[in-house]
Amino acid sequence: MNTENIEIDASEIEAAVTVLKEGGIILYPTDTIWGIGCDATNADAVARVFELKQRSESKSLVTLVSDADMIGKYVKEIPEVAINLLEVNDKPMTIIYPGAMNLAANVIAEDGSVGIRVPNSEFCRQLIRKFHKPIVSTSANISGEPAPASYDEISMEIVEGVDHVVDPYLEEGSTGEASQIIKVGLHSEIEIIRQ
Repeated sequence: MNTENIEIDASEIEAAVTVLKEGGIILYPTDTIWGIGCDATNADAVARVFELKQRSESKSLVTLVSDADMIGKYVKEIPEVAINLLEVNDKPMTIIYPGAMNLAANVIAEDGSVGIRVPNSEFCRQLIRKFHKPIVSTSANISGEPAPASYDEISMEIVEGVDHVVDPYLEEGSTGEASQIIKVGLHSEIEIIRQ
């Protein structure tokens, strides 16, 4: 579902960007579920996200970018099949690209790949544009617990563990369901990780 029609207070963007620039972590709504986010190029901030989630750093994280053009700054080559998927996609989709670059090492998977999504959320896109860098997006839960569909389902341990919580009114229009995940290769290989 699109969140284009929600009135976004510029101060919400400013507050979140300030925290991200300082290496902090934020709790924010996306077009799917609530996420814990940070600067995807700051390894220390990413380590704090893993610590808060009590999640092994061997599990890679998804990053959000503002648009398809931004993807090219963080992967060596965008496979043609990924471009096709982005053009026909009608629901939230994370694509795992080979050859990640210019990101914190602890965002990148052991095989050198990275999961990137262009969110269908005006708040997220404005936030990333203003920040000028991709942000981490991982479900706002302790590892192993259910992902929260709405702000009311987020545990206090998570809420109190971040540096800034975006106003919950901005969750309007979120699907409440995690995105599909598709892994692509340079030779048009496709692997569906999550429907």
